[in-house]
Amino acid sequence: MGNHFKEKSASPGDKAFIETPVAHATTTGMTGGGFYDANSAPQWKAIEAVLPWLDEAVANLPLSGIGPVTLADFGCSEGRNSIAVMSRSLENLLPLTDRPVQTIHSDLPTNDFSKLFLNLRPGGHPVYQSDRVYSSAVGGSMFDQLLPPASVHLATTFNAIGFLSSRPIKNLPGYILPNGPSTLNDIGYVSEDDKQTFSELAKGDVARFLRARAKELVPGGKLLVQVFGSTDTARTCDGIYDLLNDAVLGFVESGDIPRDTYEAYYQPVYMRQLDELTAAISDDAYGASGLFSLDHSKAYEVAVPFNQKYQSDGDTKQYARNYVNFFRAFTEAVLQNSLPEHPDRVDLVSRIYAHAEELLERSPDRYPFRYAAVAMLLTRKE
Repeated sequence: MGNHFKEKSASPGDKAFIETPVAHATTTGMTGGGFYDANSAPQWKAIEAVLPWLDEAVANLPLSGIGPVTLADFGCSEGRNSIAVMSRSLENLLPLTDRPVQTIHSDLPTNDFSKLFLNLRPGGHPVYQSDRVYSSAVGGSMFDQLLPPASVHLATTFNAIGFLSSRPIKNLPGYILPNGPSTLNDIGYVSEDDKQTFSELAKGDVARFLRARAKELVPGGKLLVQVFGSTDTARTCDGIYDLLNDAVLGFVESGDIPRDTYEAYYQPVYMRQLDELTAAISDDAYGASGLFSLDHSKAYEVAVPFNQKYQSDGDTKQYARNYVNFFRAFTEAVLQNSLPEHPDRVDLVSRIYAHAEELLERSPDRYPFRYAAVAMLLTRKE
């Protein structure tokens, strides 16, 4: 470790991150090259828990009329989980209609669409094996309208809405996540005022998303929203962000990362409680009430595959690798763009995650991880 980043540190109060070129986005996306797909099994477990709602939604879609029936997934990343959800929807939908079906996978323009396209045509053949299904991709922020008015029958989003549309404050000096550290470690702080600021932004983001989807959905169309979050007994952020925070602080203490860079860096992610997810449906203050009826909502927790594997085999080294790769897949882009530009920046990021593995292997009980989620199924009103 050295202090070679020190000379290029941002001055106090400056933005020590590179803004994504996409409006209403605070990340450039998940780690590409197949990395996110390979490390998204826990996300699939959270999606799997609400697939019965998806089946119900498909069974009740308004299918009269002509032209294509359109299914759109927002926040598709590299496509592994998105394609699995779409395949489930198509399996139930195709027997119900003779109309052609358009599937749309959407994410930020900076997403790794090359991997998505390969996933959509494995071996050069369509992944959806029906001559009535036509697939496409659309780049843009999920907080904006991306598709023609009244053109979508079923819209879904899984986990992506947890990434905030903006950074409401420049610095979060005491911790790297708006929800604050776990009570187990109490290794930092986020003020109550700042927590409230992020809570309001998170509720406002749901409203922005709902207003955009309301324009795109046909009357009676369905919208399934699921995202990592908080229940009365668990928070998805606990463990993973304590570990990342400790790993980053190790390089602050060594002089590799300036203190003011650390204070300006935070992951623009928020772990909602269920009432924060559903607030926009009923509260007129957010400008989205009256657009949808609420069919279902719930907060829940799912088992984590790498936790189960560790409980079975006790292999701490493999556990640390799986655990860190899991959260690296969705935190790396923000971390890298938060560091000052430097030829060694990519290498420093890799060393941070390697240090996280070392910390976890040394003290696995310090960073327990549980996966909590919140979800709702909505119907577009007439």
